Amino acid sequence: MAQIRLSRLLDKFPVLDRQGSGDPLISRIAYDSRHANAESLFVAVPGLHVDGHAYIDEAVRRGVPAVVCEQMPAERAGDVMYVQVAHSRTALSAISARLYEHPSRAVPVIGVTGTDGKSTTTYLIDQILTLMEEESGFISTALIKRDLRAEKNPFRQSTPEAPEIHGFLREMVENGKRFAVVEATSHGLSEKTARLKDVQFHAAVFTNITHEHLEFHGSFERYRSDKANLFRSLDRTASRRRDSEFPVFGVVNLDDPNAYYFRHATRQPVFTYSVQDPDADLVASELQPDSRGTTCLVHWRQEAREVRVPLPGPFNVENVLAAVLAVAQILDRNPLDILDVVPRLKSLPGRMQVIDHDLLFVPVVDYAHTPGAFEKVLPLIRGYTSGRLIVVFGSAGERDIAKREMQGALAARSADIVILTDEDPRGEDRMAIIEQIAAGCVAEDPRIRTEGRLHLIPDRRAAIGHAIDLAAAGDTLLFLGKGHEGSIIYADHTLDWDEARVVAEELEERVQDGAGA
Repeated sequence: MAQIRLSRLLDKFPVLDRQGSGDPLISRIAYDSRHANAESLFVAVPGLHVDGHAYIDEAVRRGVPAVVCEQMPAERAGDVMYVQVAHSRTALSAISARLYEHPSRAVPVIGVTGTDGKSTTTYLIDQILTLMEEESGFISTALIKRDLRAEKNPFRQSTPEAPEIHGFLREMVENGKRFAVVEATSHGLSEKTARLKDVQFHAAVFTNITHEHLEFHGSFERYRSDKANLFRSLDRTASRRRDSEFPVFGVVNLDDPNAYYFRHATRQPVFTYSVQDPDADLVASELQPDSRGTTCLVHWRQEAREVRVPLPGPFNVENVLAAVLAVAQILDRNPLDILDVVPRLKSLPGRMQVIDHDLLFVPVVDYAHTPGAFEKVLPLIRGYTSGRLIVVFGSAGERDIAKREMQGALAARSADIVILTDEDPRGEDRMAIIEQIAAGCVAEDPRIRTEGRLHLIPDRRAAIGHAIDLAAAGDTLLFLGKGHEGSIIYADHTLDWDEARVVAEELEERVQDGAGA
């Protein structure tokens, strides 16, 4: 584990004040006092619910030799160095990068941003690189791969805090990775959190942008601008890495209405992909989708090749185009040559995951939780369903309220039966959230309630069981919103959760009872 003097950690960071003496060796950074110890620098970070400044004394009791804070505590321990900065999160990012010796300067990092498709595209880029015998690692909402195998992301944050980001990247470097792929969320890219501020990106990929996270960003314009920080960062990388063997570039979905905004957020070359616009650099045409994937033609300049995308849904064709184009540019290859590995790609767990069983209907678990994702997933599954489409979902508490009625309207438009349930109520009234979604369902189709096709069941396991009880031959059951996530968050507790496992358990119970046979 690296050790560095506090003075060296901070020598290039603006400091407002220092109180105390000594220059301790630091080998860890803690922003949670419960993880602080005698080797830690404690950084007091103001949060949405908890202010780290309130836990400075606790960190000191645990033995930290130094504290970074925005406000000096009134009472200070004589053997602790206190350092005051203007913005603790900016300091946390800079200090983390320095402690781990700026790992993003040692390996080219590909960042992927967008509302939907980020995790899948990140996973696909890593798979393509691996299938092409390139060593790579990645950090995504669902999985993290630091060495040979991907493991479940232990954090509820899609983008972990800066110490974890730089720590993971350092492990990738030490494990011989030649490339790193990072899912870059709007929260992580925001100046408010600065989680990705000191990550040096060689490539920026933009999938799409729709209504999401406005409770954090305040407006769609700020949400879009925060995402575009990924592309703005490319100019800093280009100015620092003139001797790099790898290019600095962007990849943009030309079918998104905001493509122009992202293309012009950087001075570096930007390449485009599309399933609609023949003027894009990489284009998929003649799409022939089925329940298992899509066959299409992929065009690059004056050439074209047929390819089988083994992931269901035309939106996954977009994700594959983004991944292929990013890998082609970072390796300086013809994208059509990379299509050879596409038929071997696999879906991300919790994304359009069909749960195997012995009944006569199809249960599918997917992470879709935004209006944009609903617009893609629901009509797609409706088109492949011979019977009824039964949808189970909720909406997160203490998050974007405006999207709830949109979700409800979109579900009522495509589904025969809608079952509303908990997602992560957090501190909100669980039934109030569900009723807001229900209002969108009724506004779209007033008969959905009067005909008994709208069910409000807050307990998620009970909602899943009810959906299975209603199912008949030919139906599709679509469980949305949780996907890979490992918990449901309530105000006073967190419930361990594995959606695919719960669905499988409820199915097995019905199989043993002889239901739906």
